[in-house]
Amino acid sequence: MANAGCRRVGIAMDYSATSKTALGWAVNNLVESGDEIIIIHVVSPKTDHSSNKQLFEDTGSPLIPLEELREANVLKKYGLTHDAEVLDILDTVSRTKEYAKVLAKIYWGDARDKLCEAVEHMKLDSLVIGSRGLGALKRVLLGSVSNYVVQNATCPVTVVKGAPVSKH
Repeated sequence: MANAGCRRVGIAMDYSATSKTALGWAVNNLVESGDEIIIIHVVSPKTDHSSNKQLFEDTGSPLIPLEELREANVLKKYGLTHDAEVLDILDTVSRTKEYAKVLAKIYWGDARDKLCEAVEHMKLDSLVIGSRGLGALKRVLLGSVSNYVVQNATCPVTVVKGAPVSKH
């Protein structure tokens, strides 16, 4: 891992409660002044048919600065929705802790593969990901993104557990 103060820390974000918990944990416990925070979104190709998906499907979007993430037209362009809570956390971090940069990158495809690709492409020093807390049976049937990433990413991965999924 690079020296403290100049690391690239990726944070997987799908706007779920667990990914927001992971963001909060990373900001409060891992990221230090001078680190670069990269919010990584993976959009399902089934839900986005925009030309950006076709243009950037293999490499992901260009890095998007925090200032542009606040703009509705930029979010729409990449198939993202406005989330005031996430933007508030990122704004607060960028103002109060003197981080080098807060950026975002969007990928299209399977989250497992794309998160591991992001680690390689962006040479991340660390990745933080939320865990949905699937039970053993659902994890076997559906697969666990966090388990896959822990096993296959080439950098340290921190899995932040959220509240367990309620059983219906």
